[in-house]
Amino acid sequence: MTDKPQVPTPTPDESPSESLEAAAVAAYLEANPDFFVEHEELLPAMRIPHQRGDTVSLVERQMKILRERNIEMRHRLSQLMDVARDNDRLFDKTRRLILSLMDAATLEDAVIAVEDSLRQDFQVPFVSLIMFSDKPMPVGRWVSGSDAQTAIGGLLSEGKTISGTLREHELDFLFGEEQRKQIGSTAVVALSHQGLHGVLAIASRDPQHYKSSVGTLFLGYIAEVLGRVLPRFTTALRAVR
Repeated sequence: MTDKPQVPTPTPDESPSESLEAAAVAAYLEANPDFFVEHEELLPAMRIPHQRGDTVSLVERQMKILRERNIEMRHRLSQLMDVARDNDRLFDKTRRLILSLMDAATLEDAVIAVEDSLRQDFQVPFVSLIMFSDKPMPVGRWVSGSDAQTAIGGLLSEGKTISGTLREHELDFLFGEEQRKQIGSTAVVALSHQGLHGVLAIASRDPQHYKSSVGTLFLGYIAEVLGRVLPRFTTALRAVR
């Protein structure tokens, strides 16, 4: 005959009601021996001592490790979810900008679309779109290719997006002296497609915002789209002139 669970004697820290609740739990578990088989998710949170004196059993040590790993995995999953949400927002902003560029009817529409999107949607405080030509167009900022090469030739030769801290004369060329004094870090990408050459640069007051290790894939993608959209307007303008 199975002994019935005894009602625990209340400890100094326990009230009689707490002691009765513990007895009820014990009785329930005894009557339902498969409870933890059907509720395995509760096991990692349980503390079951298996020790004699100062010696901790292997089972308790394993449970502690599993519990710590479970917490770590939850933190990693939370970080991944945050990154996924950020990427979704970034994708949506980029999509809207590209659609605006595709809908642009003039060079002015295209220039306004990219500058407004970067400043308002992407919240970029400093934006610079410069196109290179010895015959400047009436819309946008144009400089000769030789002047650009002299000022930022090192940035253009990389052929990829560059991020980090730039030299003063490079910042002066891209953003002007007044804005240069406020800039902490910059990301720069060259434009080059079907005879169009230029540069797109963005900057932040935070020296750590555009670190060399920070991914700027979206900026390179925008530059590729610009390189394919702008030539149709500049070619038309040259033909009219």
